[in-house]
Amino acid sequence: MVPKLIRLSRSAPKDRPLAWDRYWAGIAATGPRGEVLWDSGNDHELLGYLDALQRHLDPGLPVVDIGCGHGSFTRGLAAFFPQAIGVDVSDHAVARARRESAGMENVSYVVRDMTAPGAGHGLAGPTDANVFIRGVLHVLEPADQAALVGNLRDLVGTRGTVFLAETNFQGDPVDYVTHLGATIRDIPAPLERAIRELPMPGHFGPSECGRVMPPEAWELLEDGPVTIETNRMTDVAGESLIPGYFAVLRARH
Repeated sequence: MVPKLIRLSRSAPKDRPLAWDRYWAGIAATGPRGEVLWDSGNDHELLGYLDALQRHLDPGLPVVDIGCGHGSFTRGLAAFFPQAIGVDVSDHAVARARRESAGMENVSYVVRDMTAPGAGHGLAGPTDANVFIRGVLHVLEPADQAALVGNLRDLVGTRGTVFLAETNFQGDPVDYVTHLGATIRDIPAPLERAIRELPMPGHFGPSECGRVMPPEAWELLEDGPVTIETNRMTDVAGESLIPGYFAVLRARH
């Protein structure tokens, strides 16, 4: 399995924005049994976050969905906030999100690298904003994690709150892909595509959160384990569910 993973991952572009844009450019189908690894095609995972979102996020503020992809979570969040803004580094992802969100008046999308200096300025207009991040930090290098978090402070201001949910699978890459249904003979197509085209993921749990969002700068309001739901690629129960971690934080000033 290891040689096969090395061979597949060797073709992934080293330039992160380029890798993500090429990936989304090649996606023809989203939703259930589509081509996107982390797209379950339903709102079950989002509804599992709803209690925490409603406890801590100001419902009068807009919400910014960082790393929105094709906008499935952005569209779901739009039911609970006056405005939902999806942000992604990929032009092709945002173009697809706009097509899939046609007719939704309180949903909009922006192409932006949220690790770039000043990327948070003006993203939600003149107001503070809530932030929703699902499955982004665990695929970033530590320096990019720190840059992203720095931009979040500009976004949330004094009233906004950050909700994050990340993959926190404790195991090596072989364990991870095996959990998702890979075998020596076969790798499900959405998983193989991600291995071949995207940066190798890590994991993000309490220790990583405490490092990148330290208590002197961020107040931790709530955290704990969650389940990240992926595309159902096999008929084996549990293979589409990944152990994860969520946290709700507010910037200290």
